Amino acid sequence: MKKANPLIFGLLLFYAFNSQSQPVNYDETGCLYTRYKGLVMAGYQGWFAAQGDASERGWHHYQKQGKFEPGYASIDFWPDVKDYVTTYKTAFRYANGDSAYVYSPYDETSVDLHFKWMREYGIDGVFMQRFLSEIKSEKGKRHFNKVLANALKASKKYKRALCIMYDLSGATSADMEVLIKDWNEVQQLFALFNNKENPTYLRHNGKPLLAIWGVGFNDKRKYTVADIQGLVDKLNSPAKKYSILLGVPYYWRTMTKDTEPSDGLHPLIKSADIIMPWAVGRYNPTTYASVSGSTLVNDIAWCKTNKVDYVPLVFPGFSWGNLKNSPNVYNQIPRLKGDFLWQQVAGAKQAGAESLYVAMFDEVDEGTAIFKTRKEGELPLNSDGKFVGIEADLDSDYYLWLTGQAANWFHGKKGYLAQKPSRRN
Repeated sequence: MKKANPLIFGLLLFYAFNSQSQPVNYDETGCLYTRYKGLVMAGYQGWFAAQGDASERGWHHYQKQGKFEPGYASIDFWPDVKDYVTTYKTAFRYANGDSAYVYSPYDETSVDLHFKWMREYGIDGVFMQRFLSEIKSEKGKRHFNKVLANALKASKKYKRALCIMYDLSGATSADMEVLIKDWNEVQQLFALFNNKENPTYLRHNGKPLLAIWGVGFNDKRKYTVADIQGLVDKLNSPAKKYSILLGVPYYWRTMTKDTEPSDGLHPLIKSADIIMPWAVGRYNPTTYASVSGSTLVNDIAWCKTNKVDYVPLVFPGFSWGNLKNSPNVYNQIPRLKGDFLWQQVAGAKQAGAESLYVAMFDEVDEGTAIFKTRKEGELPLNSDGKFVGIEADLDSDYYLWLTGQAANWFHGKKGYLAQKPSRRN
């Protein structure tokens, strides 16, 4: 009998395992992620800073009115920092008197931990947000470049997909040139599309993918659909160098409710490669079926007819009581122990969606974070306000796990249904 080659046997085991857990495919150039299909990816804010880190931004995005102390916080969920290498002591305390700590993504070890979690739970990767309103300042650009550098290193280490997403919130028409300049700088600074340096940067339709969020909303933005069309044309002139994902309003197809009724919106969408409608706050567990039931199916049909790929967004819940100084919006859209998230995952899958965008990996300001956060009954005190926690009978990693189950389903693993999977420890 011929003796088996242990190297070949090991490789077969490796590929058998990875083919079940994640659809990673190298192309001839060495790129691991060749398309946004069969992937479950999350948004990654990365905008937090801590007093004492090297960013020199104080408690950026944790604080309110320049303070981060009881009664002054913009976050509703509190990060569970027991696994972090570096943490920062705050003025908040728990009921037993212990000080409460937070993390900073400016620290390489913190971002490394987040990507390690992505691998452990089977989440395919993240869209790294770059907020135009922040990168216009040198300090803001330095922060986001450092967080991106951390993420690129970790994405390569843990083989997680990564894509840059520009968020246009707070931008003006003139800022389209800021985006183009920054995009060119980022490519050069990080050798972004060098597959040896960054093999995990996401491609789609044979080209590097660039995401642009905030297109066509009717909330009095200081730029127009025509500005975005001009931006896309400039980015892909003279040749179409990039695939484009547009983050659009939820009612983009009918141009109602959250959408500007612009004659240019549908032609702009048709010129893109992918759209991702913003669903956060558009429904809750009670209204999901009636709102999304026909919307998803008709959106996907429209996109197939017009040869545009469609990625629906799902989110675990929503809370922004501290951000809005209103107790009425604590836990405004309840998580229901993951039932709400899975309701959307199953709805997207059954409507024919091929990928998902999860809002968000680390968004504790608006309570959509899926990473590890503190549980109910284990939260710091917040003067007359409070913090919202993961349900007391769940583990702090539950939403990472559940998102990983969604990824399994979208990878093609059998056994998933509309009923939320049960976790067995």
